Amino acid sequence: MSDSQNSESKTPESPSYKVVWERDTLERLAFATLHEQRTSRRWRIFFRFAWLGLAAALLWTGVEKSGISASDASQPHTAVVEIKGEIADDTDASADAVVSSMRAAFEDEGSQAVVLLINSPGGSPVQAGIMNDEIRRLKAKYKKPIYAVVEESCASAAYYIAVATDQIYVDKASIVGSIGVLMDGFGFTGLMDKLGIERRLLTAGENKGFLDPYSPQSKGQRAHAQTLLDQIHQQFIQVVREGRGNRLKETPEMFSGLFWSGQQAVELGLADGLGSLDYVAREVVKAEDIIDYTRHDNVAERLAKRFGAAMGEGAVHALQRQMTLR
Repeated sequence: MSDSQNSESKTPESPSYKVVWERDTLERLAFATLHEQRTSRRWRIFFRFAWLGLAAALLWTGVEKSGISASDASQPHTAVVEIKGEIADDTDASADAVVSSMRAAFEDEGSQAVVLLINSPGGSPVQAGIMNDEIRRLKAKYKKPIYAVVEESCASAAYYIAVATDQIYVDKASIVGSIGVLMDGFGFTGLMDKLGIERRLLTAGENKGFLDPYSPQSKGQRAHAQTLLDQIHQQFIQVVREGRGNRLKETPEMFSGLFWSGQQAVELGLADGLGSLDYVAREVVKAEDIIDYTRHDNVAERLAKRFGAAMGEGAVHALQRQMTLR
């Protein structure tokens, strides 16, 4: 082939030149994409190890659940356990969390008394009942007094707990009482009839769909629910009478579900006096030093829970993908 022919084959207009140019471009793009993927993978690995190292460090430094040191706890002090927010399972005010904190407070030789610092609108009667029973057991076992100090509110299940203590102190504007039980929900049957919506609920057992908001409620079901509420209400009333004894000045409205101010609660015998946490520690317990025994999740535990939840969610997604592919 002559030089003129060879040069013509490599001109931009020639087919061979276009093939070479396209191949070079594709190679550069492929290498650039590969480099970017490798860089991204390295950064992902780096951040995973960084998070793992941080988690290990937090777990190492966060072994203890509270900030109570042995030297502090050995000195005479007033032990405090907080009951704040809704009283329910898996909350900070659950029976599991509060009871373990109370046990630690009672067991410590330096604690002169235990104070429950309460600010709760109520919640589960079951959780409250567990705490009420444990308070009575602990104070009998360790022969230590236990007091309740109310901040903003001590209503319903929170008061169920408070009556197990030796004395209840409130602020004059605190909300106290609400000695009653409720079961709430909604019924959409009338709206469904207007919209022409048919409820298709299949059950084995005529009362299995009891309290279903999309099904009509029979008189028998309503009566059964009322019987349950009345029984739990009587349990609540009995606990209040046993806890308050002859200090209680019963009125027809006392167990109706009404609530009162702290000042009214003292007048009715629902509480013993006005006082804050500092007042009770200083004037009643005679131990001004206050140590908080409330069980709080430390940073490591919160991180571990979040990590566990993320792992669980990932496992569920993986299982769903496997089920979809099968």
